[in-house]
Amino acid sequence: MDISRTAPPLGGSTVAAQEWRQVAFVHWRAAVEDVAPLLPPGVVPDVWGGSTWVGLIAFRLGDARIGPLPPSPIGGSFTEVNVRLYGVDDEGRRGVVFRSLEASSLPAVLAARALFSLPYMWARTAQRPRVDGWEYAARRMSASPSRRGPGFRLGVAVDGSQTVDDGLSQFLTARWGLFQRRFGRTQWLPNEHEPWVLHPASVTSLHDELCAAAGLPGIVDHAPDSVLFSPGVDARFGRGTLLDR
Repeated sequence: MDISRTAPPLGGSTVAAQEWRQVAFVHWRAAVEDVAPLLPPGVVPDVWGGSTWVGLIAFRLGDARIGPLPPSPIGGSFTEVNVRLYGVDDEGRRGVVFRSLEASSLPAVLAARALFSLPYMWARTAQRPRVDGWEYAARRMSASPSRRGPGFRLGVAVDGSQTVDDGLSQFLTARWGLFQRRFGRTQWLPNEHEPWVLHPASVTSLHDELCAAAGLPGIVDHAPDSVLFSPGVDARFGRGTLLDR
């Protein structure tokens, strides 16, 4: 399936919807052999420029709702930080594979795990504007009072006077579904939203322990290979389908 900055129609009812705002996309190249074991059965690493890619994404999630229900007044808006990979299945569908998702709303964490088997983690998360961009932070809650969960801090400077729309930016952001293991099978969950408006950005500060906790040690030890920022989109998810394996 070719990469397209425009989403294909969901082709059915919307099972969930969310706002994604102030989105920072920070990416590194990774070796295919390092990422392949982390993907669910039926999915192989998607490749651009001879590498697959690891994403560390931070943003504000708002107006989360399930089906036709209105946005939840409890836990419907929070800062999220996720570690994600990129895969493709036998049908050529290109999607995201989440290794972890940090969220400060416990109801949202429990709902996402129960309804979609997504690896959400309860964490303290926050973000704030700065003169030239945004800052984000997360600290995963630990089951033991004597141990600290993995943490994360990111500062990005944004050049809002320019936009980015090239092959790599589309590869990293125009993802119209996700792959997730559910009930012993790999599931494809489609989504749609308006095309991203992307701006070039740079990392001004980064401390990350989430990638290592997600099975990707050392990935953040060097400067990222791509940094982008978007004001955001309104996303909708369709009904999932199971792969043959």
